[in-house]
Amino acid sequence: MALVTNRISDTLTRKVRGKLGVRFGRFAVAAMAAFATTEIVFTICAGPLVLSATWATLVAWFSGALVSYILSRWAWKRKGRPSLLKETLPFWVVSAMVVAILTLANKFGYHSASWWHLHGAERVLYLDAVYGVANLGTFVLRFLFFHYVLFAGSPGRPAPGAAEEALVSTDPGPEPFARTPEPEADDSADPDDPVRLIR
Repeated sequence: MALVTNRISDTLTRKVRGKLGVRFGRFAVAAMAAFATTEIVFTICAGPLVLSATWATLVAWFSGALVSYILSRWAWKRKGRPSLLKETLPFWVVSAMVVAILTLANKFGYHSASWWHLHGAERVLYLDAVYGVANLGTFVLRFLFFHYVLFAGSPGRPAPGAAEEALVSTDPGPEPFARTPEPEADDSADPDDPVRLIR
């Protein structure tokens, strides 16, 4: 049993220290920063700016999604100008799907809290739990989509066939018509030596 536990522990440690673990850790930082941005912007919009709930939600969501986009590119070490069709547009489509899922989860939370006649602190805790579970689910789904689809073509990864091309360009191969050098004659030998005369 101890051997199985050690192997599982070693496997998990390798995964956490590997590329997947590093990306997951960086994406977790990006998600936390985006969530904090959303909360701060929502508080400003609903408080001092006195925007409606819909506008406050949209502005806060857009601000958080923008931070998430910038930090997600950092998490996967993407540099330079992003491709509109391959990177930017899919990201915002996924973000719109996330906000739709979170909105549906919030509606479910509000309705189910009313059905169960929850009030006060119980209602707030319940709504927070529903929102938290929905956020956790969308966090995992976004990470899987970003890692295996959106940012799958890592800029550090060589293009297919690049290694073979490099090998061909650096290895010229054998020279055509290469001759082996002939042994030099030994002039110091005796001129009347019969072996030398045969050569």
